[in-house]
Amino acid sequence: MRLIESSAPVPRLVPVDLVPRFRAQGYSAADVTRRRLWVEHKTGVRLEHVSACSIPTVQLRGNIENPIGVAQVPLAVAGPLQIRGDHARGTFYVPLATTEGALVRSYERGMVTLTRAGGVATRVAADENRVCPVFLFENVADASRFVEELPEHTPALRTEAESTTRHGRLLRIEPRQVGRDVMVTFSYRTGDAQGMNMIVKATERACEWLVRRGQVRTYHIFSGLSSEKRASASLLQSGKGKTVIAGARLPTALTRSCLHATPAELVRVWHRASIGHAVAGAIGCNAQFANGLTALFIACGQDVANVANAHAGITNFEVTLEGDLYATVTLPSLTVATIGGGTGLGTSRECLAMLGCAGSGNAARFAEIVAATVLAGELSMAAAIASGELVRAHEQYGRNRPAD
Repeated sequence: MRLIESSAPVPRLVPVDLVPRFRAQGYSAADVTRRRLWVEHKTGVRLEHVSACSIPTVQLRGNIENPIGVAQVPLAVAGPLQIRGDHARGTFYVPLATTEGALVRSYERGMVTLTRAGGVATRVAADENRVCPVFLFENVADASRFVEELPEHTPALRTEAESTTRHGRLLRIEPRQVGRDVMVTFSYRTGDAQGMNMIVKATERACEWLVRRGQVRTYHIFSGLSSEKRASASLLQSGKGKTVIAGARLPTALTRSCLHATPAELVRVWHRASIGHAVAGAIGCNAQFANGLTALFIACGQDVANVANAHAGITNFEVTLEGDLYATVTLPSLTVATIGGGTGLGTSRECLAMLGCAGSGNAARFAEIVAATVLAGELSMAAAIASGELVRAHEQYGRNRPAD
């Protein structure tokens, strides 16, 4: 067999000007300044506000790479919000970070209304996070045999997984065969951490044990089944993170005076919106979960991308036999933390401390505060639509009109 020589030119690697790394990846104040000056030179833009960083830059290691400063987001406070939960009890003033005008005023109106009604009942119904690797087999029979034998390996897999973490606890393992592949859900309790990195590491250790024992040959640590940072119908069925419920009863006189709408009018708005959600094929049914979640996540150092799964929830409005409004929100996939990630950095820790939620032992309390805040936003949004005030409110509070 004779090889035919090609006359095509040999491709050459294009040189690129990499962002400066410096020694030890460049987290010292001097290195961050040098990197920022390099960006200013490259772009021709002076980064005055980006440079106004009050966090010691060495503390950013593990949270970000190639740091050049900080992004500043306006921070507000809304309240009072009275909560009567299992973990959160008392009156709270909630930090919200946003650039959307009218959002804070909207949530505050809902909070004041709920507080005047006697507060919000909150409960954490479930608390677990999950990773779903997929195992690849030669044929359907081998995959089926793996599913049948997996339960007997559960104790050993639990030992392997929990050997990697002080906080994570493996609750159960659930296989699901699709063709000749098997997706396995590893469900964990993660304590006060959001815990995704923690449980991925733990699951990898368990998967490697299966490989060493000859139970499997090939796997991918993510299959897509876990719905991490994406919305899916499975979140409404089985949840992910904390499943939290908040509810309150509001008398007619209160909805009229604070929300400018009757319970029947608010239910009518919710009813029509529910139909619209069904027509759209939406996952869940709510007015603006994402607004409150994002503002709270940014303020309190949460992984903001988890809003993608956390916003998949359900709002329900009902008129009671006495003619009052009973309003609830259910968040089946609220992934929040009070330790780890960005929760200990600068303003994030201060905002968590405002809520009495900084540090260990406070994740369930924070989750209940989040749910109560979300309920406030649902009430205010429905009221703005029912009363015809939505556009007017945004004109008053939501228009940034720079001076000419």
